[in-house]
Parts: sequence; structure tokens; C-alpha cells
Amino acid sequence: MTALPAPMEAKLVDALPEEPGWQFEPKWDGFRALAFRDGDRIEIGSKSGKPLARYFPEIVALLRDVGATRFLLDGELILPIGDIASFDALQQRLHPAQSRIDRLSRETPAQLMLFDCLMMEGRDLLTDPLADRRAVLERFQAAHGGPSLLLSPRSENVADAEAWLARSGGALDGVVAKRLDEPYRPGERAMLKVKQHRSADCVVGGFRREKEGRGVASLLLGLYDDEGRLNHVGFTSGLARDERAALATKLDPLIGPPGFTGRAPGGPSRWNNGEASAWEPLRPELVVEVLYDQVTGNRFRHGTRLLRWRPDKAPRQCGMDQLVYELRPAEIIAETGL
Repeated sequence: MTALPAPMEAKLVDALPEEPGWQFEPKWDGFRALAFRDGDRIEIGSKSGKPLARYFPEIVALLRDVGATRFLLDGELILPIGDIASFDALQQRLHPAQSRIDRLSRETPAQLMLFDCLMMEGRDLLTDPLADRRAVLERFQAAHGGPSLLLSPRSENVADAEAWLARSGGALDGVVAKRLDEPYRPGERAMLKVKQHRSADCVVGGFRREKEGRGVASLLLGLYDDEGRLNHVGFTSGLARDERAALATKLDPLIGPPGFTGRAPGGPSRWNNGEASAWEPLRPELVVEVLYDQVTGNRFRHGTRLLRWRPDKAPRQCGMDQLVYELRPAEIIAETGL
């Protein structure tokens, strides 16, 4: 095999299929990874085709110690901090300094969660149905698995999938459905996925202006912790263009301290080309309800969607306790008996 195939992808849908013939799996919140071994040659490829082996030397060592010598596995790299999967910790691995990568691989080793097998001991399984590929994968993991080489749970019962979905939002990115009789389709959206979205009432603790003009580009969202500090937890930027100038007129009279009294918006980041992005602090008087999908490190992973303004809600009622945290990987595995 000269190049790794593109991973099979999933199409976002509104509901899980209920007819027979589907396999349901948790959709893990990590780095998609194809793990390939041919003798001493080991590769780990990302969803976009970029090599990941350099950033996860502990996984390379793990695959090298496996008794099988020629295989191609599909899975997800996850990284537990304690017993909670941390996407932030995964991102910290993507660093130019090998010394830092090596240190982190020892201090916070990653895990590989397996959910498909595309080749085993030189036998190509791409055209085999999922039911047969899963049987090969289960035998492989039973023989070679351990605390860092895990088997993702599966179920043919939609009720199990709905239970995972109801508790998703951190370690899980939703639920995936795959046809048991289908081959592996590299690069195609041949699976279905459903995500859980939740809402939270947040204080508008600040905002950023548009680069050109004085309109509002995004609202900065905050929630109060148990100590009464307002912590920055994310943003919402899907504002209609014709409303941005009017919104600035509404917010300008509220500019002033204290803004965020706990964790505040950061400066330079990979999203702003290493440049600090100025923001205006606001007195904590306005509340909005937003739709979010995932929580990582006590903040929204992605941008949120503005649902409505909440003039009926007191800012102090907007607490961190609204956030729905992750279902831990160990809990999911324990629930399925795997």
C-alpha cells in the first residue's frame, strides 16, 4: 500500500434511522486517524491526509508492539486527562518542538479508539461488509488491545444510540450510523451522523467590532461560576449584516467595566494569525440564549448560534451549571459491556 485511503465520512442528518440493518457507534471527539503498519513501517494519517505519527510517538510504539505486522485500522485518537477526554490536550500535541511532544506523550499519553478494520495481515477488507470487518476488528482488539488500544462500542439497537446521543457533548461528538451490509467507501459520505445541540442563557460580557466600520462582529459570552466571577465561555457571530450597526448603537452605552471578572477573552491565537483581537468590555446587563454543541475546558468548543435576546432573564441567573459536560469514554464502554 503506497498511500492511505481517505477515511469514509458521515453525512449530517436530523434523526437516526430506525429500520433494521444499521450499526450505531458513538462519534468520538478526537482526531480521526488511520493507523497503518507494514512490518517496521508505521503511519498514522489524519482525516485530511496529513501525517500524525510524529505527534503521537506513544501510539507508534503501541502499534509496533502489536503481534500482527500488516494491518490498516480506522479509529479516533483521544486523550484523557484523568478520565475525561480532552480535545485541548490533543491540540497541544501539534507542536513544532519534538522535545515538548515527547514530554507530553509521557505525561498525558493518548489512546486509539478503534471502530473499523480495512486490512489485516495483508488481506484487503475494503469491499467486505461492515459486519465482517467488525468481526475481524473485534478479534484483533481481543488479542492485542489494552488500556491504550480500545474498541469502540457498537449497537444495533437505536435506543442505545439515542441514549448516547442524549448524553453527548464532550467526549462524544454525537452518534454515527453505518449499514452492516455496506463496504468501506473511502472519501464518501456513506455514514450518517446525528449531533446533539443544547441551549444556554449567557451574559453578553463584551463584543468585537467589524474590521471595517463600527458594526458588531461578534458577541462575547459569559457565565458566572460559584465564586460569582463572570467567565468568558465563547462567542456568537452569526449576526445579520443589516443589524450589526444597530446592535453597536445598543451596546455602545454599556461599554465599561467590569466586563469579564474571571476568565477573559484571549489575545493572539491560531484563528487571528497571531494578532491580538481588540474587544470592548460591557457592563453585565444583557442576556442572550444561544445554541451550542460541545463543551471543552469549561467553554463552548465552536461558535454558537444566537437564538434570542432574554430581557426577562437576570444576568446573575446565568451560571456555569447550565453546561452539559462529556460522557466519559469509560462510562460508555462500561454501559455496553465491552
